Amino acid sequence: MRRDTIFYQLFQQSPTLLFELLPQLPDRANEYVFEAIEVKETTFRLDGVFLPPTTNGIIYFCEVQFQLDELLYERINSEIGIYTYRNRERFANWQAVVIYPSRSIEQSNTDTVRELLASGRIQRVYLDELGEIETLPIGISLMVLTTLEGDVAKTEAKQQF
Repeated sequence: MRRDTIFYQLFQQSPTLLFELLPQLPDRANEYVFEAIEVKETTFRLDGVFLPPTTNGIIYFCEVQFQLDELLYERINSEIGIYTYRNRERFANWQAVVIYPSRSIEQSNTDTVRELLASGRIQRVYLDELGEIETLPIGISLMVLTTLEGDVAKTEAKQQF
């Protein structure tokens, strides 16, 4: 299953879904615009960029990560560095959100990015820790459903929707 496509469609239809995963909404969250952006002249591809409504806002980078990548944070840091270098006039600050199905998929060695992680500049969301599907908002429950396999996913989907 291509989860990037599912999340792309979810975010395209409702950009505020990303912010429902965070403990604090940015100002004017409902005015953010979602785009999937490719950084030219490299092989880097950002899963999602949430552009602020004004140039003094925070830009949010989103990465949906459903497989182990031991260089994920280094790649994200590089992608963000290139993007901010080329688009600095579009925002005042940035934050990244990495969406995992569970902690078991997270990169094990984070020494090179420990300050970014400790600062909260990169926030991690573990879908399996958000609670029971039936208690979650519909968009978040759709995200959690992507973590379930086969018949379990079908049963949960039928019960919820």
